[in-house]
Amino acid sequence: MTAQLIDGIALSKSIRAEIGVRAAALAAAGHRPGLAVILVGDDPASAVYVRNKVKACAEAGMHSVLEKHDAALGEAELLARIAALNADPAIHGILVQMPLPRHIDPQKVIAAISAAKDVDGFSVPSAGELASGLPGLRPCTPYGCMKLIESTGVALRGKHAVVIGRSNTVGKPMALLLLQAHATVTVCHSATPDLGRHTRQADVVVAAVGRRRTLTADMVRPGAIVIDVGINRDEAGRLCGDVDFSAVREVAGWITPVPGGVGPMTITMLLANTVQAAAAAAASSA
Repeated sequence: MTAQLIDGIALSKSIRAEIGVRAAALAAAGHRPGLAVILVGDDPASAVYVRNKVKACAEAGMHSVLEKHDAALGEAELLARIAALNADPAIHGILVQMPLPRHIDPQKVIAAISAAKDVDGFSVPSAGELASGLPGLRPCTPYGCMKLIESTGVALRGKHAVVIGRSNTVGKPMALLLLQAHATVTVCHSATPDLGRHTRQADVVVAAVGRRRTLTADMVRPGAIVIDVGINRDEAGRLCGDVDFSAVREVAGWITPVPGGVGPMTITMLLANTVQAAAAAAASSA
C-alpha cells in the first residue's frame, strides 16, 4: 500500500477562494476584514512568516497592517500598541509573531489581545471556548489539521485518534477538536512509555513534537491517516517533519508531506479566523 498524499497546498487554495468571496461580501457591506501583525525584533524565520501572512491577506482582498519594532521595544510599549489595535474598528484580528525578545512575557501579550480579535486562538478565553465546546476562534494549526483530515472523506466519529504532543498551541487543542468530531482520543508525549503501542491502534495519528522520525513505519496501523505537523531539518539540511515519510507512506492510507501539508493550512485558517471575527463584529454593530 502506498498512501494517498493529502495536498495542503491544493486544499489551501480552495479554502482561500471561499475566504476571498466572504471577505468581498463583508467589504461590500462596509466591514472589510482587517488583520494587524506585530513583529518585534529581526528573527529571519519570523520575518518570512510575517511576510507570508501579509501577502495572503492582500490576495484574499483583506486589509492588513504590519508593525515592525526593534528588539529593544519595551513590554509596556508593546501592550500599549495592542490596546490601540483592540480599539481600532478597522482591525478584526491581532497577531503578535512569536518568539518575542526575552524581556517580554508572551503570556501577558496574549492576554492583552481582545478575545474577539484573538485570531491565533491562543488566549485563555479562546481555550475555554474550545474546551467547553462553544463556538470561537480556533488555533490555526489544529484547525488546519482538521480540514486536512476532513478532505480525506473519512468520518471521525468512532475512530481512534492519537495526538503526539501536548503543547498549548497544537497538541491540546488538536485533541479537543478531535473529541468534538466524536473521535476517541489518546494524547501521548515525552513521558509516554512505548509510544508505538498507542499509535499502532490509531485510525488517525497527528505528530506534533518537533523531533524528526518520531513516527516510524512499524508504529503505524495499515491504512491510517497520518498528519505531520513537525518542521525540522534532516542530515542534509532539507525540511522534514516528525514522521519518517518515505517509510510510513508505504503503510498509511493518507499522509501529509512536509513541506506542502500542514504549513499552508495554518495561514489559511488565520485568514478564516479573521473573516469570522469581522463577520462577528459586523453582526454586533448591526
